[in-house]
Amino acid sequence: MENLQWYDWALALSGAFILGIAKAGVKGIDVAIVVIMAFVFGGRASTGIIVPMLIFGDIFAVTYYNRHAQWKILKKFLPWTAIGVLIGVLIGKDLSEELFKQGMAVIILINVTVMYWWERNGSESVPTHWSFAGTMGLSAGFATMVGNLAGGFANLFFLAMRTPKEQFIGTAAWLFLIMNLFKTPFHLFFWNTIDSNTLLINLYLVPAILLGLLVGVRLVKKIQEHSYRRLILLLTAVGALFIFFK
Repeated sequence: MENLQWYDWALALSGAFILGIAKAGVKGIDVAIVVIMAFVFGGRASTGIIVPMLIFGDIFAVTYYNRHAQWKILKKFLPWTAIGVLIGVLIGKDLSEELFKQGMAVIILINVTVMYWWERNGSESVPTHWSFAGTMGLSAGFATMVGNLAGGFANLFFLAMRTPKEQFIGTAAWLFLIMNLFKTPFHLFFWNTIDSNTLLINLYLVPAILLGLLVGVRLVKKIQEHSYRRLILLLTAVGALFIFFK
């Protein structure tokens, strides 16, 4: 912490503010948080710093949007994400970060293109084959362990399920809370990316997260249902480009 300059703290507080907005329901901007924190703290170190911040935001989101959660959708997705996290624990530490980021960005962009085509053509069909939930869930679990970047895959899955705005946010809140709690012991005991120093940094960033949550709740209320779906697709695509070119 003593090596951080004022501009480092300014960037970290900005990232925490954006995290709060994202957890309040403005999905698709998660990538900006990862980019900012990696710039300030370094790639691997930032993963451990972000996890407690995510959990803090998740607890708020679950409390605020709990009544909208759709557990039948979560049951299709959660088991695959758990497997994805375990795969990330085993091989993610030695995987080339550049190769991982580029591959993930390409997959997200392909899926965004397909989702956009569905939206534009007014398709009401919902993918029912287990392979869709399996692919998205494995990818989300692996991505969240290696880089806290599950949002793109989860967003696409919920959009494909034709989940309305409030149900989208409530279901995603439980998904991310469970995922982030599940991966925390691996950060603590296997990767050693969470310790007393990182937790102290988290404590300083809490006010910015709270402010972001309040702002995010107001933003979500003003976004119409159809516009919300398009906004998620747009922000997810922009996030994938950030990953690719970062």
